Amino acid sequence: MTYRTAATYLYVLDSSEPLRNGFVEYDQDGVITAVGVSDDPSREPDFREGAIVPGFVNAHCHIELSHLCGRFRKGTGMAGFIDQINELRDCASPEDRMAAVSLRMDELWRQGVSAMADISNCDESFAAKAASPMYVRTFLEVFGTEPQDCDGVIASVRELKKRAEEWGLDAAPTPHSCYTMSPQLLTAASAEALKAGWLSYHSQESPEEEEMVRYGSGALYDNRRRAGMSTPPVTGKSSLMYFIDRLRAVHPAPFDEHILLVHEVCLDEESADAALAVMNNVYWALCPLSNLFIHDALPPVRMMRRKGLKLTIGTDSLSSNDTLDMVREMHCLQTAFPEVPFGEMLLWACRNGAEFLSKGDMAGTLEPGKRPGIVLVKGLDRDGRLTAESSSEIII
Repeated sequence: MTYRTAATYLYVLDSSEPLRNGFVEYDQDGVITAVGVSDDPSREPDFREGAIVPGFVNAHCHIELSHLCGRFRKGTGMAGFIDQINELRDCASPEDRMAAVSLRMDELWRQGVSAMADISNCDESFAAKAASPMYVRTFLEVFGTEPQDCDGVIASVRELKKRAEEWGLDAAPTPHSCYTMSPQLLTAASAEALKAGWLSYHSQESPEEEEMVRYGSGALYDNRRRAGMSTPPVTGKSSLMYFIDRLRAVHPAPFDEHILLVHEVCLDEESADAALAVMNNVYWALCPLSNLFIHDALPPVRMMRRKGLKLTIGTDSLSSNDTLDMVREMHCLQTAFPEVPFGEMLLWACRNGAEFLSKGDMAGTLEPGKRPGIVLVKGLDRDGRLTAESSSEIII
């Protein structure tokens, strides 16, 4: 048996342009059997106002921090944000933390997220991920500023990987960022990630990060030193170029593995070119609401588009965001960069994310034979663009 749904716009995402009055047909399992343009929208049995799109791919989330919703002060910069994480991360019981994860996983699914790249530092999210119909690749993020701790940290995250696999999850270690890791650990964690084929890395998220690596100064540098932590070497180069140097210690360039560079608020052209020169499958995750929450700054999207970077969209966590809503992230980008068409943002939010996860054969576009999830985006304006009232819901 097949079903048919039509809408004002239908985004197949074989390009950024929609089909006006488009329809999608699918079977009871959600496998798409046909797409096209309706001859007579008034005779469609199930016609929706809005846009039908593939399931979203949330390219960067920390679902295990969901219990922190509403607890953080905004605009503190990275040093202040880290202080709050250290103070509040364990402010709820394990049972309450796990309940918050389950609640938000269900909410993401209802809003149309069909796949996610999620960060975990422990096993509290594993049960909810295993129970969800959403596909999740879990990046087991590690920290450790002291070189002598490297072997112990890697041994510990390998044990966490075993626990994730016992739940049936795709999971592997990944490095966090330059400022929370010794050079030795950054390379060792990158080696584990590259061996698995996927790496996710917080990169150039704040001016404080750049000051630390370029000049050995700034609020984040002072924060680390006051805490008695070692800091990364001062290179005079961007933190992304420092990361590339640590990757070269794993194996020579080029890197064919899928690498996701998250945030990139401080990305410059020199650093972007350096990444493109050595990474054959590099993707860039935009988390605009989180960036505004912590730094009141956004990535250089115009430059990123001009250079043809493969952009994706994530929500980050509820410690640095008021919501895990992909539509709100796109509306934020549209407000800041009104020249970006809605269809192009959908390419970032759906197709590019699926490609990063190597799930393009089943997700990311509304093509026959795929099972990407089918989502309705409501509350568009007369030109088919997002509004402050726009929202999304899963159809199947």
